[in-house]
Amino acid sequence: MARPEQVLLMALVYALGVAVAVARGSSLNVGHLGIAFAAFVPVALTIHYANEYADYETDLLADRTWFSGGSGALARTGLPRSLARRAMVASGTLSVVVVAGGFVVGVLSTAEVVLLLTIGVLGIEYSLPPLAFAWRGVGAFDNAFLGGLLLPAYGVLAASGSLGVGEFVPFVPFALLVFVNLLATTWPDREPDATVGKRTLVTRLSPQRLRVLHVSGVVVAYGSLLAITGTAIPVVVTLATLLALPFSVWGAIRYTHVRSPFPAVAAMVVAAAAQFLAWVSLIV
Repeated sequence: MARPEQVLLMALVYALGVAVAVARGSSLNVGHLGIAFAAFVPVALTIHYANEYADYETDLLADRTWFSGGSGALARTGLPRSLARRAMVASGTLSVVVVAGGFVVGVLSTAEVVLLLTIGVLGIEYSLPPLAFAWRGVGAFDNAFLGGLLLPAYGVLAASGSLGVGEFVPFVPFALLVFVNLLATTWPDREPDATVGKRTLVTRLSPQRLRVLHVSGVVVAYGSLLAITGTAIPVVVTLATLLALPFSVWGAIRYTHVRSPFPAVAAMVVAAAAQFLAWVSLIV
């Protein structure tokens, strides 16, 4: 249920934000960066456990793919739904202790605590009431905002000590690819979600409109990439990001016609890794 592979991807996205800050002149304080990410991990786990708890009924019905939905661990093992709730409470408590303790002893700044709190609240509310974004058709926007903008911005903040509106701009293309990825990963669960009353975006729109939205997301992602090249991001980062374009085109062609979201997932992961390596190349 912890989804360790996603935690590793989160570490990469966090490192992307760090690389951007260091390439722009921030010093590399490895100790603080490690502490800041360690404080984030229990927050991420709490979000995952909340999602596992909320999606229990969907997971019982879903014919899973490798990349869709949550872990499906409870449905696979027959373990009770309450296990996810207890794990969520435990990791949430640990989050509060770690983040509050880090602030009290002075290793986490006020801005870092506020950003962690924002990530935690929006992440939990993706799945659970009162907001339950995923059940109201706006979960993909919430998740893209969290994973595509706030998480790399947290890396920038941890490395530089400050965060302005302009620091979010380099991550806009990646956030759009995260959104497209979410359209793809929620598609295989469309029918189970509708059955249990989880009104995700893909249950609300027709396949034709979803394809238009998917293609539009891809076009805007790479269009925004080109638009900010030379200002918010260097040319080498743009060229590296274009390695993900074939996967995005492949995903757009296949979307709603096949269940597997692999091309969109691959585009997101390749973009994150390529951008990270490109920014690192500017440092060394």
